[in-house]
Amino acid sequence: MQLMSFLDRRAIKPRLVSKTKDEVLKELVSLLEKTGKVTDSDEFLRVIKEREELGSTGIGYNIAIPHARSRAVTELVGAFGISKEGVDFDALDKEPVHLFFLLGAPQKASGDYLKALATISRFLRKRKARQELMKAETVDDIIKVIEAEGI
Repeated sequence: MQLMSFLDRRAIKPRLVSKTKDEVLKELVSLLEKTGKVTDSDEFLRVIKEREELGSTGIGYNIAIPHARSRAVTELVGAFGISKEGVDFDALDKEPVHLFFLLGAPQKASGDYLKALATISRFLRKRKARQELMKAETVDDIIKVIEAEGI
């Protein structure tokens, strides 16, 4: 599965303005709303926050991958944002998070949802990709990094 098959360029933001975990989640959900694949952003935000209460999706290495399935999502869709300053996201390694990838899927999704999570994780585990993303200034810069990794 290719990252750009579910990451819409309208949902990529090279400079997030959010300073807190809740603000980041809201900002990322608002990016997803621009894709037209989220029918109720308040409902999806509620589901994402519920998922975060189960355990932080801040997986370490300055990465967070908040994700959820919801009836408010019509098809698999992702949003990506970068915080140059970093945000306290309750990450497993207690480090600030800079790279955020939000994944949404319809309630009944399973196979593609899990494949998408694996694809995101495989991409963000690459140190070189993370370093290049932190240098990105534009949406096109971010897409070039993704395409260069062949993911």
